Amino acid sequence: MAELGLNEHHQNAVINYMRFARSKRALRLKTVDSCFQDLKDSRLTEDTFTVDEVTEMLDGLKVVVHSEVESELINTAYTNVLLLRQLFCQAEKWYLKLQTDISDLENRELLEQVAEFEKTEFTSSGKKANSEIIKHKLAPLNEGGVSELLSKEITRLQDENDKLKARLRTVETQATSALEEKLKLEQFLKDLNKVPEDQKSKLKTQEVAALEETLAALKADFEKNLSVSTEQQKSLQDNLISTKHDLLKVQEHLSLTEKELEKKFQETAAYRNMKEILTKKNEQVKELRKRLSHPWCYCSTALSSQRLPSIWQETTKGCECSPIYHANQSPIH
Repeated sequence: MAELGLNEHHQNAVINYMRFARSKRALRLKTVDSCFQDLKDSRLTEDTFTVDEVTEMLDGLKVVVHSEVESELINTAYTNVLLLRQLFCQAEKWYLKLQTDISDLENRELLEQVAEFEKTEFTSSGKKANSEIIKHKLAPLNEGGVSELLSKEITRLQDENDKLKARLRTVETQATSALEEKLKLEQFLKDLNKVPEDQKSKLKTQEVAALEETLAALKADFEKNLSVSTEQQKSLQDNLISTKHDLLKVQEHLSLTEKELEKKFQETAAYRNMKEILTKKNEQVKELRKRLSHPWCYCSTALSSQRLPSIWQETTKGCECSPIYHANQSPIH
């Protein structure tokens, strides 16, 4: 193991990044040096300068150096983000979650350890060994075969882990609720134990009195409702009796009205004429029934005048359709 606590492969990756950072740092330092050299070559051509001139030159140099340093710091930050992105992408392919501790970036002891590591690795004695380091790229992940089974197994385990976490949260919630309920009950029991016996009896007496008052109020309400119901029932009965009396009066009035109408109708001329016609019709019906009761009698004037021979007409003279008279006659008469 190396000084940074990494294996050989990771240590070589760190050395490559530090070499890249050193080259970028050296390039930026050369740029800053060139800014000063340009100032010397372009402005420091006289032996004496005024305060204003010196201030102007320093302000211009400050602007140029500030721009160069800011550009280098921004580029360094972006470079670090890209490096972290590579590491996170490789970890996500294997369903790993990496964690970082930002506070360690300002740990003076660790920074000194990195500086010592850089000094050791990039001294003249270690340049040859470092130059022989071969840059290796990570082999691409095979999406089939073992890696695919591994990814499926990781997915299954993650789902199972999420279910167990949810179940654990539910159990924790239930346990917390049960514990709170237990604490409440314990506190209630303690409060009861603290109450003296006389206070307990006083509390019971107060509770009994409250219950008695409630019972009395309910009884009064019941009696009140009962009296109201009795009054309403009596009122309904009175209304029913009066309604029946009114109905009888109306029925009697209708009966009298019908009788008067019938009497008035009987006194009309149309009614008398109709009654006479009905009386005559009844007498005719009786006569016809009487004749139909003697089928061999041809005493009818209409039949004797239209259908019987003259000799039979002479024979039927004086016929009174008597059964005794017709007993010795022929079947024709």
